[in-house]
Formats: sequence, C-alpha cells, structure tokens
Amino acid sequence: MSDNRQSLSDLGAALGQQPAAAPAAPATTGADAYLAGEIAEPAAPTTPLRAQELDQYGRAYATGRRKDAVARVWLKPGTGKITINGRDQEIYFARPTLRLVINQPFGVAEREGQYDVICTVKGGGLSGQAGAVKHGIAQALTKYEPVLRAPVKKAGFLTRDSRAVERKKYGKAKARRSFQFSKR
Repeated sequence: MSDNRQSLSDLGAALGQQPAAAPAAPATTGADAYLAGEIAEPAAPTTPLRAQELDQYGRAYATGRRKDAVARVWLKPGTGKITINGRDQEIYFARPTLRLVINQPFGVAEREGQYDVICTVKGGGLSGQAGAVKHGIAQALTKYEPVLRAPVKKAGFLTRDSRAVERKKYGKAKARRSFQFSKR
C-alpha cells in the first residue's frame, strides 16, 4: 500500500518532527490571488551570474564562427549602426535576409538600435559570414550585459553552428554523388 502525503507538515509528522507554523494562506488561490496582489511575483536575480567583460575603450569583444567564416565583433552603446569591414551593413550584406540574420540577437534581447557594432569578417561566403557575425554579436551582447545570457542562449545564438560542407571523396562525383551508371 502506498502512503499518500499531502503537505510538508504531514511529511514532518511522519518523520516525527514538530510541525512548523504554516504561513497564512491567501484568501484566494491561483490566478485570482496573483492578480489581487496577494501572491508575490518571484524575484529575478539582481546580480548576474557572470561578470561584465569590457576592454579599455568600454567595448565588449567576441569572436563568431560559421562554416569557414570568422568574425571579430566589438559592441558598444550607440544608435544601432552596424559596420562590417569598414562598410555599412546595407552595403556589405545587400540581401535583406542576411541583414535579418545579423539583427536576430538584438530582437531576442529587445535591444534594437541600442548598440553600435564594428566587426571584421574573413573567409567563407556571404551566408557563412552573416552567421559568424550573428554568433559574434550574440557572444558580445552577453559579455556586455550578462543578464541577457539566458534569453540569447535559449534562442540558440550562443552555440556555434558546426555544420560545414562535407569533403569530396575519391571515386565519387561529389561528397556522396556517384558517377552516372552507363549500361553500355
């Protein structure tokens, strides 16, 4: 037979301990009590788990990687200007989808237009470079504001996307594609 215990005081009684004075329960329960203000909202942590990492100029630095592209990113408070290899983002990444990829970390963190980004990116193509810049911005954002680490990590922006092009094998036309079979 199972012994059903309904509360901590019942458990304490079963263990032979004196029951502690139970706090007074609110008159209403659930959502009604929360809306009435009787149940306090759980407090958010006031101190971040990590320390803020800034350089001598007050910028946060991070490195982002994707495919063969490597981006070095510096983040500082500003008007939302993003400069890549000395050029504006609209010029460097002409496709709107690539600019959308770059701005994703700011959207998740609700910090659009609050930070200036200066980055240099090398290697790979435009898609890989945009992914590298996004990864670098997300890393730098969490270094500047450690409180933002949880939402940015939950969105998956801190994880390096390790997918890359598979190498070509000998005896094959591409990585896995065989040559066309000829019957005669």
